[in-house]
Amino acid sequence: MFTLFKRIPSMSTADLQKEGAKEWTVLDVRTPAEYRSGHIAYAKNVPLNKVAGFTQKGDKKLAATRLRRLKEAAEIIVFEKGPFVSFANCGLPYAISGEIEERDALLVQTPEALKKRFNLDVRPFHEVLAIEPEEKTVTVKHGEHVFTESYDTLILSPGAKPLVPAIKGLEEATNAFSLRNVPDLDQIMAHLEDKKPQKATIIGAGFIGLEVAENLHKKGLEVTIVEKAPHVLPPLDEEMAAYVKNELIKQGVKVLTSQSATAFEKAGQEIVLEDGTVLASDVTILSVGVQPETDLAKRAGIELGHRGGILVDEQYQTSKKDIYAVGDAIVVKQQITNEDTLISLASPTNRQGRQVADVLGGLARKNKGSIGTAIVRVFDLAAASTGLSERSAKLAGLNPQVVHLSGKDHAGYYPDATDIYLKLIFDADTGKIYGAQGIGAKGVDKRIDILATAIKGGLTIFDLPELEFTYAPPFGSAKDPVNMIGYAAINLAEGISENIQWHELTEALENGKQLLDVRSEMELANNGRFQQALHIPLDELRDRLSELDPSVSYVVTCHSGLRSYIAERILKQAGINCQNLDGAFSLYNTIKPEMIIHD
Repeated sequence: MFTLFKRIPSMSTADLQKEGAKEWTVLDVRTPAEYRSGHIAYAKNVPLNKVAGFTQKGDKKLAATRLRRLKEAAEIIVFEKGPFVSFANCGLPYAISGEIEERDALLVQTPEALKKRFNLDVRPFHEVLAIEPEEKTVTVKHGEHVFTESYDTLILSPGAKPLVPAIKGLEEATNAFSLRNVPDLDQIMAHLEDKKPQKATIIGAGFIGLEVAENLHKKGLEVTIVEKAPHVLPPLDEEMAAYVKNELIKQGVKVLTSQSATAFEKAGQEIVLEDGTVLASDVTILSVGVQPETDLAKRAGIELGHRGGILVDEQYQTSKKDIYAVGDAIVVKQQITNEDTLISLASPTNRQGRQVADVLGGLARKNKGSIGTAIVRVFDLAAASTGLSERSAKLAGLNPQVVHLSGKDHAGYYPDATDIYLKLIFDADTGKIYGAQGIGAKGVDKRIDILATAIKGGLTIFDLPELEFTYAPPFGSAKDPVNMIGYAAINLAEGISENIQWHELTEALENGKQLLDVRSEMELANNGRFQQALHIPLDELRDRLSELDPSVSYVVTCHSGLRSYIAERILKQAGINCQNLDGAFSLYNTIKPEMIIHD
């Protein structure tokens, strides 16, 4: 079968309307936006485009390959400053220890393969030096050769670059590295091979910093983590991050929080901290965060926004006509608060790459923003979060309610069940879910993914008990932790239960409230006990109500919060004012171990 495209310059619009229904295929070569504003009946929109892009991450490949599937005739050029057009940057830390054995396994695609399958003109080692939006050209450097390339549409995906703090002596340090790409990995691996370092320092305890710390430790190095924030994993709330800190310490990693490096001495062999401590370091990895790589966009007059990120509209178009941007460099909307933010995560950037291609292909797509969902493995634990933390919700002016819950990854009676700790942040008035965090050895990803989906889908706490999951003893529980935390949140929203948070306990006791521990005598002896707490085991509580003072307000605790909730209901129906210590002894002992007495 052949399709004939015939040019008829003298045919009128009226003739086209008549003829279009018969044998002619009418092509409208304007842009999709122009086409949607009004077009001839029967006309097909086939813009004659030349698309160019300069890029950094996986979103570039997704945009280019998706665009090819939509527009076979388009000329698509991809400029890449570095040697690799597509690599698994999230896998870089695991190559340090050899957990990912082959470096080449990180290389996802090659220019040759992309040319063969998708007819893409991919040009590594091509650095874009300048953009001229009015002329619709880019100036490109390849080796010693500088040339100009024109475009019809330009997609920017420069990504984010590591934040390099201004620390005295850092430029002279020969053993300090960041980890952003494969060449960075090669430098680190060469240093490890040549110098045989014994001591490593990680500056920054975010996701990447913890992954690098684990893998250097697995390689046999003595690892110290230095974090400026009060706790590791700053995106998590303090009490949830405490589980991660404890795991690091258990594995032999030294953790220093509320500290920062102020100077590098002896070519980086010594690091001076703000309290005067001097660390010996044979290799140092800087992992203090990233910032959008937008210098080129700024020079081109493209409007920037939050923390220097590129401002885009709902179709990813920048302030300059026919220039689009995606990835870690763009400002997105935090969907929960509708505030501008930067979210440097693989899933949103890949989605953006596909969506911008759809927009250029004439499909109706909208940049809805992101909520920020992430997970990290830290030795034998996983830590995950989605949406807003309790702290960020308060900073956004919200009034969040919080509930903690501990459960098992599968049926407790089935072998090898492990603990899961969940935290839900929500609006008690509307039931809107603001965020969630999870810690555990197994099953954390499943629960946080479910809660992320609930947030994206607009579900509330009242919907969580209604969710139905696959169940058999090796895989889950008949009452999944997600269902259970929904029940607990509903109890709070409906006033059936009242809780108090771990950080509120000291003030509550100072103001006259009394702590009541309903654990067993054996639990107190084996696990420790609160200072100045009354002790009445739950199963004896109904018979010993006369020992309690009705004029006193009680804070009830057990090990996890379930028995103390039962005790709360008994006391309230007996006319005694009380609250449940959220997370109970288990959580408090994790975040405040110094406050627990061991006889």
